[in-house]
Amino acid sequence: MRCLAGVISSLVMAACSGGGAGYNVSAPVPDSGLAVAVVAQGLQSPLFLTSPPGDTRLFIVEQPGRIRVLRNGQLLSTPFLDIADLVGAGGERGLLGLAFHPAYASSGWFFVNYTDRNGNTQVVRYTVSADPDVADRGSAKTILSVAQPYGNHNGGHVAFGPDGMLYVGMGDGGSANDPHGHGQNRATLLGAMLRVDVDGGDPYAIPTDNPYVGRQDAAPEIWAIGLRNPWRFSFDRNAGMLYVADVGQNAWEEVDARLASAAAVNYGWRIMEGTHCFGSPICDREGLTLPLVEYGHDNGCSVIGGYVYRGSALPTVQGHYFYADWCQGWVRSFRVGDGAVREHTEWEIGDVGNVLSFGEDSLGELYLLSQNGRVYRFVSR
Repeated sequence: MRCLAGVISSLVMAACSGGGAGYNVSAPVPDSGLAVAVVAQGLQSPLFLTSPPGDTRLFIVEQPGRIRVLRNGQLLSTPFLDIADLVGAGGERGLLGLAFHPAYASSGWFFVNYTDRNGNTQVVRYTVSADPDVADRGSAKTILSVAQPYGNHNGGHVAFGPDGMLYVGMGDGGSANDPHGHGQNRATLLGAMLRVDVDGGDPYAIPTDNPYVGRQDAAPEIWAIGLRNPWRFSFDRNAGMLYVADVGQNAWEEVDARLASAAAVNYGWRIMEGTHCFGSPICDREGLTLPLVEYGHDNGCSVIGGYVYRGSALPTVQGHYFYADWCQGWVRSFRVGDGAVREHTEWEIGDVGNVLSFGEDSLGELYLLSQNGRVYRFVSR
């Protein structure tokens, strides 16, 4: 999963030319105040975890094409959904994302993002069956199909924002150096954050406040551009922020944060990698939004974005954004306050293997998923 990469290492001033203050980022301070407890194991490449609103069950995405249910601490033997025969899995491909509709309790709708057998991205809606632990596979409704030119940088995350819109993170299409220039091309759905209204049309409607509605030179689904591979992104529902962990190329990993309501953001790729000009010592930064935090590849190789903690079990980290690095295996967090990144911490939780993703349950509690086939919950030490 090398090409998922990118995240933080030293002191950074992430000044946004085009608006926004910079953030003074200190080196992370070690802390042993958190631990992790195993809640599930024996899984096959668990890439994501989430819960429907108000639901105590955990739904775990396995890369080969299955969604498993953890109910009352027990992993159910029958998958919630099994589409392994439709999924092209391996490397950065597979069943990559899951989002439950905000009104799941009444609609029964959930949305998955997977790579099909031809290597292309499919965002598909399914409906739960009469059995709440099993989906109706026959209910599949394709929402979005995006051709992928290469086998990496598929993005894969889907999530509903606080506005009720479905957001889809799309990588630049793969290979290296963004050879087709997708990151800065508003006419393609690659290298972009997409935003669609799945309640307003069939298969979706374009939100009227999307920034490129009515333009002939841009795709109306686009909310933001300039992304390399936004493997994981998340919304902080309390502060109204959107955090995007964008995997870097050869040198820098980054975490971006902007108001969730900010449209037409350009995160910089491939003009920039992190806060650094890419491929040239000089570049035009005008109009680009630079990272909140970055780290170099002397400190990791692939950023794994998480969540701002808004649960109740861990009050000491309330408001901290958690992230990790796939290669190094460390887990860090920080809090934003008074115009600065504060309480930058590296948590001494022991060896959890290669971190594939974070997850959040309906109560806002935080989980970590590892290539070792385990799901961990963060707990106080």
